[in-house]
Amino acid sequence: ALVLNTHSLLASLQRNELSERRFLQLNKCPACWGTSWCRKFLNGQLRLESWGRLRLLDFFNVKNVYFARYGEPREGSRRVVLKRLGSAQELADIDTKICRRATGRGRCDLLQALPATEFASLNGDVRLLTPGAVEGWSDLVHCPSQRLLDRLVRRYAETKDSGSFLLRNLKDSERMQLLITLAFNPEPLVLQSFPSDEGWPFAKYLGACGRMVAVNYVGEELWSYFNAPWEKRVDLAWQLMEIAEQLTNNDFEFALYLLDVSFDNFAVGPRDGKVIIVDAENVLVADKRLIRQNKPENWDVWYESKFDDCDKEACLSFSKEILCARVTVDHNYYAICQNLLSRHATWRGTSGGLLHDPPAEIAKDGRLEALLDECANPKKRYGRFQAAKELREYLAQLSNNVR
Repeated sequence: ALVLNTHSLLASLQRNELSERRFLQLNKCPACWGTSWCRKFLNGQLRLESWGRLRLLDFFNVKNVYFARYGEPREGSRRVVLKRLGSAQELADIDTKICRRATGRGRCDLLQALPATEFASLNGDVRLLTPGAVEGWSDLVHCPSQRLLDRLVRRYAETKDSGSFLLRNLKDSERMQLLITLAFNPEPLVLQSFPSDEGWPFAKYLGACGRMVAVNYVGEELWSYFNAPWEKRVDLAWQLMEIAEQLTNNDFEFALYLLDVSFDNFAVGPRDGKVIIVDAENVLVADKRLIRQNKPENWDVWYESKFDDCDKEACLSFSKEILCARVTVDHNYYAICQNLLSRHATWRGTSGGLLHDPPAEIAKDGRLEALLDECANPKKRYGRFQAAKELREYLAQLSNNVR
């Protein structure tokens, strides 16, 4: 038995499962994330890093995230992150939902069932992807505007015809892939529509094959810097507040609200020290232009998020409806301050937030603690807005002083 198990172990280490259609679940397409990187996968240009090849470890890899090398040995390779965008159970649930919507049964032939679902209803000569067709499917399109949907289609990377906002320019299979991604895990669409190349703080999207997407490897997750030197933590905290500001107020007038903020949703580049969002599944996008145009009730009243003093990690209190209906919202400042920076932040048994244990002179001064407290749990009306602004400026000052 030992000999057989050893042989099986060696075989699994030598195989390149990333070139196998079954492992990639390519047979599920177009009920998949895309095919733009299939040639690279199937040609063996991607290989799982050593321990990632052991299927025994999948039990611990609940999120189905893998690290791999991409490239040819002679040309050098780089590290990439591969995601299935769901656990094994969540992916199985996708198949079940498609079957139930099409046939009323939990199991079916996916390829035969898809044409009977809403994912195929926009096939044919449909010109635009409209809000009425997809509103509420996921956080990304909880309250979509036509301007946002045109952006999603125009920047869709899983087609050779990208650049057009006309839905009819996509193939039927590409439309279904786009809609299924939008409904089940829109993270790839966030990365494509708000790309790092244009300065957005997200990991770079590379491509997909079946139910596996590839994104650029950023670096170690933020939690690994929890006990880094004070100077480093100050710089990271300043960057996090800058991210909160950029996603809230930008020239495009899209507010991107982070609904899931924890230490493992961010990573830090080892060379440039830049903080990047590496988990963008739960991002709600509100179109400020549309809010100003439609003027829903209280649209111009500043919205203050309610502090959530729960006993669990990464708690946030928010109303998606209000995020969609107000122009001025403090949600991102609240999420970063409460869950990452302040004394209220907890992570894997640690507490005190990223800015714990400041130097004696800063602790004695008391300004940092006061700003963090007001940003996380404001005592004054609209106090968080002012505290966030002053905190950004104060952290920038501290960061410049320690550089």
